[in-house]
Amino acid sequence: MAAGPLDSGPLVVERHDDRVVATLHRPHKRNAIDQATIDAIHVLCAELEAVPRPLILTGAGGVFAAGADIAELRERRAADALRGINAHAFVRLAELPMPVIAAIDGYALGGGAELAYAADIRIATPSLAIGNPETGLGILAAAGAGWRLKEIIGDARAIELLLTGRTVKADEALRIGLVSAIHETAELLPAAHAVVDRIARNDRAATIATKRVFRAPRDHHPAVDLEAQAELFESPEKFRRMTDFLERRDR
Repeated sequence: MAAGPLDSGPLVVERHDDRVVATLHRPHKRNAIDQATIDAIHVLCAELEAVPRPLILTGAGGVFAAGADIAELRERRAADALRGINAHAFVRLAELPMPVIAAIDGYALGGGAELAYAADIRIATPSLAIGNPETGLGILAAAGAGWRLKEIIGDARAIELLLTGRTVKADEALRIGLVSAIHETAELLPAAHAVVDRIARNDRAATIATKRVFRAPRDHHPAVDLEAQAELFESPEKFRRMTDFLERRDR
């Protein structure tokens, strides 16, 4: 699994044949998400839309992302809000064809939490501190928390977290399903790679279809499921895999 060249800047990207690892890298700002980070996310999304691969998203220096860059955010006005600068980038990330795994160490606050919510799978370390303190800064969490968080943990828990702005630590995050696993810091990235390894053993087309169907609006079901299944039922890979299964079983 040969790595490609590393990008510099606020998002360091390591490319492999079967996956990409992107690391938020603004250590002097605890990886706060600024416009340059958003621009880099769009560039990465364009690449993964053209050549779909699973993405592992993490942060440098024991922090995922401590939030949006407050100095930038303070200067934004109504027109900037309506542009949905972070929101549109996170939607694009969530809609990538292949799975996105967020490997979260330390703080994931505000925009950093919303970036994590956009992932398909979230794993973390015992130092996790995740939440949305936006109302304490006179704004709301408008880059995905208002709709994604309740889809992840349910309405009652989500609205309590959004209104209080309190931070959730690792044990609670695991208990309420905000993350699916906790790993020690040294094991976080290996665990993320193990998730991708497991996904990679499955059929690529079926994986893409499963993510697409899972994220479809409720009123699109069951039609979207059946249409995707109809395509897969005709695929050569379906016949190959099922034949292999039957031959192994009959040995």
